[in-house]
Amino acid sequence: MPDPAPVSAVPRRMRLVCAGVAVVVVAVGLFVALTLRSNSTGVIEFGAVDQVAVAGLALLLGAGVLALGRSRVDADAERIRFRNIALTHELPWDAVRAVAFDRKSAWATLRLRNDDEVSLLAIQAADREHAVRAVEGLRALLAAAEAKRPKPPPLLYPDPRD
Repeated sequence: MPDPAPVSAVPRRMRLVCAGVAVVVVAVGLFVALTLRSNSTGVIEFGAVDQVAVAGLALLLGAGVLALGRSRVDADAERIRFRNIALTHELPWDAVRAVAFDRKSAWATLRLRNDDEVSLLAIQAADREHAVRAVEGLRALLAAAEAKRPKPPPLLYPDPRD
């Protein structure tokens, strides 16, 4: 039986929203930087250094907003790699017990064999059909990995996690 197709997912709507917000933040910051002169009482005078600082802060804030949309999931027959905002993780399928997407959840999660849960911010409910296809693909990859894994010897008592 051939392996299921690899899966790649990014948060489509979140990237669009983050890009729009970043453009607004940078535009407002640059407008403030260009119109920054002095206050109405004439007590404080702003110079070119202050204008450059405000413009720089606007650019940094815009970049920070864009970073929120960097989430990504890539999975193949051996492992799943995912990035949630800043950190990238890589797990073999042997470490994963289930791929979950609860009805009220905003994003998918991986339930691990050590009873931990890891959020997959790249697969979001707002993406609807794209999220469904990504979760189904991850579940198919997990099922294929489970089928390849050797069966453990029977336990004296049943495992409560199964």
